[in-house]
Amino acid sequence: MDRDQAKRAAACSAKTGPYQEQVEKYLGLPEDGEQSAEDCAAIQVLQVELEMTDTNGYADISTYRAALFSWARSHKDELSGCPDGTSVVVCIDMDRQLLWIEDAGTVSFGPVPARTGMPGYPTHKGWHEIFDRKEEFWSTLYDAPMPFSQFFDGGQALHASYRPIFEDPGSHGCVNLRYDDAKALWRGLRMGDAVYVWGTRSGS
Repeated sequence: MDRDQAKRAAACSAKTGPYQEQVEKYLGLPEDGEQSAEDCAAIQVLQVELEMTDTNGYADISTYRAALFSWARSHKDELSGCPDGTSVVVCIDMDRQLLWIEDAGTVSFGPVPARTGMPGYPTHKGWHEIFDRKEEFWSTLYDAPMPFSQFFDGGQALHASYRPIFEDPGSHGCVNLRYDDAKALWRGLRMGDAVYVWGTRSGS
């Protein structure tokens, strides 16, 4: 963590978070399930790097999702759950809140963090395909912007969100992405591309 980043970090939490051991695992820390000064410093580096709202080193569910993403982006060969295909498939892992693209079974984009549906607003599982694309879209139902919308099931779309991506609550069924990730995805996908969704979002 450089000097400017350190200034943005909050005071370090001495409390052991509910996802302490999982965060330790994905950050490569000693897996004892107990917060230490070293744990907190490492967690803070991640929180500041990913511009999270809370930067106090506490291992909550948002930090767990961030740590899992941090691990996944350097372990692409260990991503699993998306059926092998012979063409482009957008893979949406709701267990880990990740999205990536496979092209003939090889990861060609991502993984990137995603936010799927909250209880009562489930993101629909199974096979879908992109049937409509709107670079600039406004949801009249929720009175909210949905940049780079790529619809795959009814009103459910892949799109950019201005909310912090790791935090609760989940979406109203869409797959929320960080702005730059949604923009890159927009450039890389086409009408008719396959989307496969599986798993369950933990937390809210």
